[in-house]
Amino acid sequence: MANKKVPTLGVVLAGGLARRMGGGDKSMRRIDGLTILDRVLDRLGPQCDGLLLNANGDPARFDRFRLPVVADPVENYPGPLAGVLAGLDWAEENRPDVEWVVSVAADCPFLPRDLVERLHRARLAKGADLAVAMSARRTHPVIGLWQVAMRDELRHALVKEGIRKIDLWTARYQVATASWPAKPVDPFFNVNTVEDFAEAERLWHLSQVG
Repeated sequence: MANKKVPTLGVVLAGGLARRMGGGDKSMRRIDGLTILDRVLDRLGPQCDGLLLNANGDPARFDRFRLPVVADPVENYPGPLAGVLAGLDWAEENRPDVEWVVSVAADCPFLPRDLVERLHRARLAKGADLAVAMSARRTHPVIGLWQVAMRDELRHALVKEGIRKIDLWTARYQVATASWPAKPVDPFFNVNTVEDFAEAERLWHLSQVG
């Protein structure tokens, strides 16, 4: 069920260059027959009031997902903050009923199915501006909840100040964290390397036991 109390748009950040896996779309690699992106969308979709993909290059390669595909609004691949901004801009222009966007990485096949609910709960409990996910005492700033109203501030930080690291930007705000256990499978495990892909295969089969 979508989060009816707080309408939230999901943006899947698939705009990276995947240099550590030889280039290409690592989210299109398959784990047990399904692409990583299929698994991300399956987990995130029911939690959101709409989804879109942030990806650069030819959007036609994602046609089968039947989702809006938006490129970085800032040139030269400045990183995930540009993808977040793409989501905020799209929401402002196309979904005026939505005040919040949740961002996730396209290479996280084990995302929790209560991600959006718990991020909102953490934000409300702290009265925070933003919320990010945590596991194993480590924050995952790419997995975050963002106010659409912050898009102009984020654009200024990216374009005028040259900020690239998410933590540098979020440090200006009050940030809540929602934490998940990392055992038996870390829900925020992401596939960056060939070795990570092999581990993701192992973890997927482990998660099916029982």
